[in-house]
Amino acid sequence: MDQFRNSADQVSAPARCAAAVVPNDAAALASVPKALFVGTAGTIVMRGVDDAADVTWKNVASGTILPFRASHVRATGTTATDLVALS
Repeated sequence: MDQFRNSADQVSAPARCAAAVVPNDAAALASVPKALFVGTAGTIVMRGVDDAADVTWKNVASGTILPFRASHVRATGTTATDLVALS
């Protein structure tokens, strides 16, 4: 039983679902996540939901949860793998 099912969902609340992220140079993520989990360390090139340009995140460690609302995760330049969108 989910004792929090009647609580409002907020960005700071725990994620309610998770989906694998396949980096893509053109397509946006299916939905804007609350955060991204990085399974295998590396670099991530992504664009924030309100940004006009991509940002490169270097040396992101395995097991990191990035509290960043990304609209895109680019294939070019992204070396981190096993990415999971937390929504």
